[in-house]
Amino acid sequence: MLSDYYEQIETIGLNLTIIGLFLLMAYVVHDVLKKNKAPLIGKVVVYFVLFLGAAGFIFKGVMQLMIDG
Repeated sequence: MLSDYYEQIETIGLNLTIIGLFLLMAYVVHDVLKKNKAPLIGKVVVYFVLFLGAAGFIFKGVMQLMIDG
């Protein structure tokens, strides 16, 4: 039974791990920026770059769904 859904379980686990890593990176970036008292423009740029990285993974997932389905 478990072997029937192995690929789906693996995909869900990978996606959850990537989400967790991006949340951890956001927390670490927030902590570093707060401790170093970074200016607002620096915070905006750093969070925008982090968002672009996450958006790339989201776009990749959407494209896989469109191609496979």
